[in-house]
Parts: sequence; structure tokens; C-alpha cells
Amino acid sequence: RSGSRITARHAADQGREVFAVPGSVRNPLARGCHALLRDGAKLVETVEDILEELDPGFRRAPAPGPGCAAPGPGTDATQRRVLEALGHDPAPVDHLVERTGLTADAVSAILLTLELRGLVACAPGGCYERTGTGP
Repeated sequence: RSGSRITARHAADQGREVFAVPGSVRNPLARGCHALLRDGAKLVETVEDILEELDPGFRRAPAPGPGCAAPGPGTDATQRRVLEALGHDPAPVDHLVERTGLTADAVSAILLTLELRGLVACAPGGCYERTGTGP
């Protein structure tokens, strides 16, 4: 049995909200999340799904306008290197470390900067992916 499913069951037994992010139907690792959803967990597609459930009055600040998050003059060579290493498929930090030759600390700091600029997002499983706002 999965530790996370046991934790989710205990949370539900105590009246706590349980959330789940669905995975690909072709990915056997997503079966646990799908089971949680079948058992009544709240579907999470965006962070707003969680925020709205926990604080119905919460309103997120509007996203920056088109083009604000695109890599440009503010993106240095090292940041571009991480973006290029990321490609167009989600990748964990250790893969980006291998692909760039940078330290894990450096890659993590760059990913944070890129995430704050809206160029990358943390995906399920600790992977990072491009947001689609850049090239």
C-alpha cells in the first residue's frame, strides 16, 4: 500500500480535504491519484482549485499581460542554458544538472527565478516544465 494513500485516508477520516492531481491514464504511477479521485478527492488542475476550496474569497492577482514573461534581455546566458536543457518535456532537477553541468543549487536558484518570471512551472513529481509563454 502507498504511504500517500494511507495519509489521504487518515486525512479524510479526520474530515480534512484531500486533493489530487490526475496523471496520464497511460502512466501506471498515476493510479494512486486516480484512485483518490474515485474515492472523492477534490480534482486539482490549477493552484486556484486549492485556493478557492480553502478560502472561497481568495482572488489571485491578474497574470502579467502577453509577452511579459518571454525570455528577453533580462534572461542571462545561464538561464537560457537551463531553459534549453529543459526542452519541451517536464524534467527533474537532477536531469537539468546533468544536461547543464551546473550545480544543483545553481539550477534550483535559476528555476526559482524562471518560475517567478512565469517561464517555467513545477510539475507533479518534482519536475519542471516550460509554461508555454517563452520560445
